[in-house]
Formats: sequence, C-alpha cells, structure tokens
Amino acid sequence: WTKVHDSNNIMFACKIWGLQSTDIMQGVVFGTRIDEMGDDERLLTRFDFDQCFGTAVNRYCAEAVIGHPLTPFGKGFQRRGFLPLRDSMQCLTIAIENPPKKGEYRVFNQFEEVYNVTELALKVQKTGNELGLNVEVRNLENPRKEMEEHYYNPDHKHLLDLSYKPTHDVEQELRIMLKDLMKYKDIILEKKEVLIPDIR
Repeated sequence: WTKVHDSNNIMFACKIWGLQSTDIMQGVVFGTRIDEMGDDERLLTRFDFDQCFGTAVNRYCAEAVIGHPLTPFGKGFQRRGFLPLRDSMQCLTIAIENPPKKGEYRVFNQFEEVYNVTELALKVQKTGNELGLNVEVRNLENPRKEMEEHYYNPDHKHLLDLSYKPTHDVEQELRIMLKDLMKYKDIILEKKEVLIPDIR
C-alpha cells in the first residue's frame, strides 16, 4: 500500500505544481555486466544470492555453479517481470532522454519478459547443462507468506513505444552470468549456507 501511496503523492504534486515525473516500476533485474564494462573484472556488479537481497535468478545461478540443486520455493508458480541489467540501463536512459511533459506523471513498467520461478529454474538448468554443469531442480517448501498462483499481467508498452529493444534473450544472459560465476565458485561455496532460507 505504501508504494501506491508514494505514487499517488507524486501524481498529485505533478498536477498541482506542474512537476514532471517518471515512476519506474522495475522488474527483477539480473545479470553480472553491461557492455561498457568490457572485460575489466574490477567493474563487475554486486551479486547477491542470499535470502534477503538475492533474487531467484541469482540464487539459481549460484546453486548451479556449485552443484547444489536449484530451489524454486513451493509450487514455483510465482510470476514476475524480469530484465537483464544491460537492458535496465537502456530503459533508464530512454526514460531520461524522453522526459515527461510539464505536469505529467507517467509510469513505466520496466521488464523484458514475465516468467514464473520454475520456468526460470528450467532455463538455468538447460543453460548450465549446456556449459557442462550437472544441474538439478528440487522444489523447496516456501518460506514466504505469499500467494503461489496469482494474476500478473503488467504492460510495458510505453518503453517499447520509445524504442526499447531487448539486447539479449534470457538464455544468453544466463550463459554470461554462469560463465562469470564459474570463476568465483570457491567464494560461492564458502557462502553456500545463505542459499537455503531460514527466515520465516
């Protein structure tokens, strides 16, 4: 409710004071790099795979690299919008370069595709196996209080209308991530206890 309240306040401020605002409703961002980084590993992004800050994609990739089964929570039907980090940067650039009109409040749903967490696990499994990893999927009891099946149908037409074009499909991005993470397998192994949730 508080996120919507913020949006209502911003919309109201735009109307009464003529402000301009783009409210970015960002999907789950994943990936380890953007093109501008080149091969400079000092510029690699932060990569969280724990239960508090990590995403399902990050957790699955970390699990795949160390030979731990991938762990969708519950039935695995929870759906979200996802987009690679490089495309997130492209979307933000497009929003900045195409500002709203005076008094306009607009919402951009920033994502590339919608997947459920089982579909993502199967994509990581397929990509990992192609890279020579032996990847299994094993559902875990859901530690969260959430609906596992729900209506989710966001629209991202605004960004497409402003010329957003995805640069990689999810499998290409997963391949890059897994290759990057394979170099850090020992570090992931040292932290593997954070993969299985203990917060209820």
